[in-house]
Amino acid sequence: MNISNILTIIRIVIIPIIVLCIYLTNPYFGWIAFILFCLAGITDYFDGYLARLRNEVTNFGTFLDPIADKLLVAAVILILTSKGVIKDWDTIPALIILLREITVSGLREYLAGIKISIPVSRIAKAKTFLQLASLGLLILSESNLNLLFIIYLGKTFLWIAGILTLYTAYDYIKGSIKHF
Repeated sequence: MNISNILTIIRIVIIPIIVLCIYLTNPYFGWIAFILFCLAGITDYFDGYLARLRNEVTNFGTFLDPIADKLLVAAVILILTSKGVIKDWDTIPALIILLREITVSGLREYLAGIKISIPVSRIAKAKTFLQLASLGLLILSESNLNLLFIIYLGKTFLWIAGILTLYTAYDYIKGSIKHF
């Protein structure tokens, strides 16, 4: 157990709190959800950075970090969809994101079984940033900060993240297919 793994575990533990705060209709809880979500996004960066910096990369952390990321994104997409923040055509990029995460998780599990690792690309990192930025902005709509600019920016980022998600899914499948 090291600081990076602890940050990853904290990220997983606060997911239900974020979801609960989004679910509650009080603007105060919307702000708490936004702040916790931002902290979770920041720990996503720092847990890996610290593990590499301190030479503390572990099998546990390598396994758990992507799961924590997927749980955070999926939980927030689902709760925002259930509340109607993500609706109509905006469910398309949200669905693309969820389907890609499931597909890539399955591929990673298969590839790990045959001792193959495909590194994360810069585009995948940009995709993750845009996913987190879009969801963070959309969470703000639950804080009574209903500035149309913020909501439209969140939905625009969601669509861009959806497009990048398609590209990274294609890239990951293309890199994996030769190992079947």
